[in-house]
Amino acid sequence: MKVLVTGATGFLGNQLTKRLLDEGMDVRVLVRSKSKLEEIENVDPRALEVALGDVTNKESLLEASRGVQGVFHLAGLIAYSRIQRSAMEAVNVQGTKNIISAMETNQVPRLLHLSSVVAIGAGFTPDQVLDENSPYNVAHLGLGYFDTKHAAEAAVFEATKRGSIEAVAINPSTIYGPGDAKKGSRSAQLKVARGKLPVYPPGGANVVHVDDVVDLCIKAYRSRMNGERVIACSENLTIQEIFNRIAAIAGVKPPAYALPRSVIFALGRIGDLLESVGSKGPLNSDNAWTSTMYHWFKYTKAAREFGFKPLPAQVALEASVKWSRDHGLIG
Repeated sequence: MKVLVTGATGFLGNQLTKRLLDEGMDVRVLVRSKSKLEEIENVDPRALEVALGDVTNKESLLEASRGVQGVFHLAGLIAYSRIQRSAMEAVNVQGTKNIISAMETNQVPRLLHLSSVVAIGAGFTPDQVLDENSPYNVAHLGLGYFDTKHAAEAAVFEATKRGSIEAVAINPSTIYGPGDAKKGSRSAQLKVARGKLPVYPPGGANVVHVDDVVDLCIKAYRSRMNGERVIACSENLTIQEIFNRIAAIAGVKPPAYALPRSVIFALGRIGDLLESVGSKGPLNSDNAWTSTMYHWFKYTKAAREFGFKPLPAQVALEASVKWSRDHGLIG
């Protein structure tokens, strides 16, 4: 079976591409001209078929998806800034629609869409633990990453309703594991592992190991599930708990001071003003909301449908810190 993978040079895409090859699939990767295949660690580039293109370029997708039996669509733009809203609309929403259009034209039957738990929403208090049926509850905040991932997923489900493709969406929580430190969104965790971050915000997140997300992606793709989302998550932890564990694994002092919500949102407003004049502050309002909400979820459906038994958060965090140390990112 030949499949197309978008986003193969990213953290999750790297691991998924290796697994697909290990399982005997023929893999074609969509890469931009400036991307480097060497970023796909532990994969011989000669084992991959390469298609140059971009999800924002419809013509390149028509060529890249020709002759494949399925698509793993992982490419996306993660950003927490209002000035990047249009870029996220172009990549996350229109890019997904372009993938669907190319699949429809080339009669590619099956799509694994890598969504996110942000497409479902988030809790405003620690007693809110969301699942696949939770209503999208953050539209009023105008958070670009959340809104564009939600809209992209909606486009996928619209295509399944009209019967042009079959698709399943996987919604991972915060993914940790070997190589995650390369993500731009992981800068705070690296500071914690270096003992250089003195504060922590009041929110919470769910930690899941990258291997578990890869496993669920492959199982869901091979299943007959269509037009549904499945959450890939493990343990719900406060940000303080996550930072304390990272610090303990790295052998450094954890952040000692709780950053009050009022201070976080004040910094966010200042950051918005600075961004509007082409500068940058320590936070913006998107960061403020994201860091103070509780991104807590259940994996009940994944367990029921696919026998999902995720690794403990501690294993994922240990793998993350070990990779960072082995690659000289922390002492």
